[in-house]
Amino acid sequence: MLSLDRASVRFAGRAVLDGVGLDVAEHEVVCVLGPSGSGKSTLLRTVAGLQPLDEGRVILDGRSLDGVPAHRRGVGLMFQDHQLFPQRDVGGNVAFGLRMHGMARAERDARVGELLRLVGLPGAARRAVASLSGGEQQRVALARALAPRPRLLMLDEPLGQLDRSLRERLVVELRDLFGRLGTTVLAVTHDQGEAFALADRVVVMRDGRIAQSGTPLEVWQRPADEFVARFLGFDNVVPATVSGQAADTPWGKLPVPEGSPQGPGTLLVRPAGVRLVDAAEGLRCTVATRTFRGTHVTVRLLPRQAPDLEAACALREAPEAGDEVGVVFEAAEIVVLPPGGTG
Repeated sequence: MLSLDRASVRFAGRAVLDGVGLDVAEHEVVCVLGPSGSGKSTLLRTVAGLQPLDEGRVILDGRSLDGVPAHRRGVGLMFQDHQLFPQRDVGGNVAFGLRMHGMARAERDARVGELLRLVGLPGAARRAVASLSGGEQQRVALARALAPRPRLLMLDEPLGQLDRSLRERLVVELRDLFGRLGTTVLAVTHDQGEAFALADRVVVMRDGRIAQSGTPLEVWQRPADEFVARFLGFDNVVPATVSGQAADTPWGKLPVPEGSPQGPGTLLVRPAGVRLVDAAEGLRCTVATRTFRGTHVTVRLLPRQAPDLEAACALREAPEAGDEVGVVFEAAEIVVLPPGGTG
């Protein structure tokens, strides 16, 4: 439904978007991830018509949006800071776009009531914006964006200002809501947990280009390169030389999955693949720190004359800081990374 064709934007001669090609199918939820300055917000603004392209095209429903102003693009946009009108009540905020489209009062009121029920705020039309919590304001902003029935809904850091527990609850509700409505969504976020929970497809950006695009499971299980792996929070990344089903690494000879690329490359070991054993076995390490993560404990290990390692283990099995342990590696949690990303 949406296509970006060689989309490029330059600021002071620097490419903020660099020949980006991206397709979004109807009813698909796509989340764009990336560090600050990667170009993800600029990508959203170009689709919305808030930032002109220097090169390339944005195509919606087979029609080029070149020269089409933002208010005529038929897309909904929800910002991180809600941007609600404080002088209007909840109903007035939700109805704003409908009034601009000339919808009759009775039809407008019915649509506002329907949307407020949809986002979990039934009967809130007469409430003042100032009386709303952060989560409630987010729901009103979403209802307002959905009100004109946009072909494409775009979210810019939609849950960024909310506390973690509320974000985790709302992202599940959003996923369910978009599924029921069949909404096509293009969202931008820096929160990988949010993106992986919400999206059908995750797009990771770096320096104005797409580093990787795939389902959340594909991106998590097989990062495209070292940049994507480290961006996703994986620290156990080292140079390696693969021969057969083994790799020579700074941590010694490690098993790799069958069919792994051969020769020099980069190796990722997920923390779950670093198994702690008796200090007399495997790679001898000293426990530097242990951090409680709720469902598990992350342990930082210091091998002798080798890079640090991160392991994940159950609380009851976690060693204390200063303990000596051994480490063995599980091939199923090891990935030989390609030399570069896609895009």
